[in-house]
Amino acid sequence: MNIDEKKLKQSVRLFLEAIGENPDREGLKETPDRIVRLWKEFKSYEDFNMTIFEDIGNYDEMVVVRDINFYSLCEHHLLPFFGKAHIAYIPDGKVCGLSKLVRVVNKFSYRPQVQERLTAEIAEYLEKELNPKGVAVVLEAIHLCMAMRGVKNPSSYTVTSKLTGVFKECEKTRNEFLNLINSNKSL
Repeated sequence: MNIDEKKLKQSVRLFLEAIGENPDREGLKETPDRIVRLWKEFKSYEDFNMTIFEDIGNYDEMVVVRDINFYSLCEHHLLPFFGKAHIAYIPDGKVCGLSKLVRVVNKFSYRPQVQERLTAEIAEYLEKELNPKGVAVVLEAIHLCMAMRGVKNPSSYTVTSKLTGVFKECEKTRNEFLNLINSNKSL
């Protein structure tokens, strides 16, 4: 999906006018251009090459990348939500480059979104690309639509999960994953 720069700039100007701002004042006159650059940057995360390695020997243990920072926009209020993603999968003959797990999170988070769908999209994409024995995704996020408006509860966060394969079927595997992402070990 391409961005209609002209329409986006016009929309931002109209929005600023609608909320009583002067879009030509010093602090706002470049805002439409900034918004276009922001969305172009977001769109750039959608396409990347999923580097997959198939010569991994007989490695079939859990691969976990935790504490992946992510940022998204609540599609209901266009306010940010952000937090940490934790991803695991158990290979079945192939692995991906570790940085690709971060790229998968970015691919789906940089757009208007709901956390529940974001969690599922990440897991489903990894299932499709890697065909592993299972995938586990947990997202923990603070939603500004809850923190700064409405209930005004800045101390709460939302946790969502999507488990497939052995993570869903085997309690021992699921618990191992949860223990790994909840440990306080750091490098």
